[in-house]
Amino acid sequence: MFIGSLALTAAALFTGTAFYVGSAEQASRLGLDDRALLAEWKSSYRRGSKMAVPLVILGFLLGAAAWWQSGREAFLAGALLMVANGPTLLVIMPTNGALMATRLEDAGPLSRSQIIKWNKLHSVRTVLGGLAILAFLIAV
Repeated sequence: MFIGSLALTAAALFTGTAFYVGSAEQASRLGLDDRALLAEWKSSYRRGSKMAVPLVILGFLLGAAAWWQSGREAFLAGALLMVANGPTLLVIMPTNGALMATRLEDAGPLSRSQIIKWNKLHSVRTVLGGLAILAFLIAV
């Protein structure tokens, strides 16, 4: 099923990106001084959200369409796991907002600890994406 394969692709792109940010990029940026760390996080966040949001929406819509066409419940499960990333924003947004509002000259131990906290919250998105991939693989 082509639409289901596209849903799987969207989920894999989202999850791969989330995993990369949470492991490789986060580890690298934590080696920076506080000001550079905050600057890099802000830049990465702006760019990353422009990619992540469309992938979540696309994965959900394609998964729902594949379920509608095939009746395979695993497609619906994958679609719901993708869209579950939306409510995670309610938990992570206060941290995002605090970091975005912090001026670079005010960067310090607090902003560093918030970025570490952000990464822990962000890892939930990686897990949801991984579970969506698994559901889509079962369905395909």
